[in-house]
This record gives sequence, C-alpha cells and structure tokens, in this order.
Amino acid sequence: MLGSTRPIGRLGRLTPLDRVRLRRVAMRYAAHGWYVTPGACLARHRFVCGRAGCRTTGCHPALEDWQRSASADPARVAAWWRVRPHAVLLATGRAFDVLEVPAYLGQRLLEVTRSVLGAVGADADEVRGPVAAVPGGQWLFLVRPGEPLRPELDQCRYVVRHGTGSWIPAPPTRLPEGTVRWVVTPEETRWLLPDSYRVQELLLDALYALALALPTPHLPVPRRGGI
Repeated sequence: MLGSTRPIGRLGRLTPLDRVRLRRVAMRYAAHGWYVTPGACLARHRFVCGRAGCRTTGCHPALEDWQRSASADPARVAAWWRVRPHAVLLATGRAFDVLEVPAYLGQRLLEVTRSVLGAVGADADEVRGPVAAVPGGQWLFLVRPGEPLRPELDQCRYVVRHGTGSWIPAPPTRLPEGTVRWVVTPEETRWLLPDSYRVQELLLDALYALALALPTPHLPVPRRGGI
C-alpha cells in the first residue's frame, strides 16, 4: 500500500526488497500519469547518484537531465529501479503542482479543509487531495498545476510552490531523518487533485486562524487583497 509507514532498511541501508518496493510504487505513480525520475541512492546518511564530480549529499535527482527524462511510462520507470534502490522523486509542474508548508500549518490546513467538507454543498474534489509529510517537518499538498501563488502568499517564506522545474521526494522514499509518508493517500482521493486557488484560499484561512489562536512574531500574517 502506498500509504504504508513501514520503515525502509536499517541505519540508512536499503535492501534488495526495498529496491523492489520502491520500483513497484514508482511504477504505480507513473501508471496514474505522475512523472517520475530516479533519485540518488541513500548510503548511510548521504545520497550518492554516481555522476562524476557531483558533490550534492542531500536528496537529489540521479540523472543530470532529469527534467527532460522524467517519465510517466511504467516500463521506462521500472528500468531505472532494475538494479539500484533509487529514491522516488516526482517532477512537479506537469501532472500536479505542490504547495509546501510547515507541518503545524499543514495540520491546520487539513482541519480547515475538513470543516469545509462538512458544509452543505461542498465539492470535495475542489479542496481535498493527496498530502505527503517529509521527515524534516514539511507537508506537501498536491494540487492541479499551473496556478501561481496568490499575491498574499507569494512573499511568505514558509509557503513554497513547486511547479515546472522542481521535484519532491515521494513516499516511501527514505531520507536520513526517516521515511516520507502519506498523510492523505492518493487512493483516499481517487487520485484526483484539488483546485490550487481554492486550496490557497483555505491556506489563508488556516494562517489567520493560527495567528488568532497563537499570536507570535514568528508567524507574520499576509495581507488579504482589499484589506
């Protein structure tokens, strides 16, 4: 199951079974039209891609020309995982964009979303989509591609939009801090993606709710248009 939180390997070491599992999940993403690219392999506490002269030790694409080669062809994706236990990376800006927020804000955004879904006449497909959690403390909200950040969010340092030219680590990729996992699995949303503008509206609601509940200088509140 894609949403499984079973740890991969031990002490950062990936096993042949881990490679098979990563390959199977990567193929499933591709089968649903998500563009996949292999990431560098985790070796203890650093990532190794095998490219000559590459000094990047954090999670990164294994292919130099990853933007062009990212694929939604399950057969091509399977070939990348035939030998090595690559991290599973998803190219953004194609099948979906991603809104990256801190975990505390992501949790509040989910609460706001659930309250909206409880309202009469609410369209779940417009606001509810897959959500992943990265061990470093970031939550990743997958949304329909192409919508830029609203002006109120564009200057917020704690809100990042991943579009064309970017990527995210996908479950069940293993990072030194732990395993990337699904908070809301693609199956739960039938692999459908919400409207980015609507999710950003709810994100603004979450920001204002947090600011009112826990006023703090570390949580500057963006100005809404017209206010």
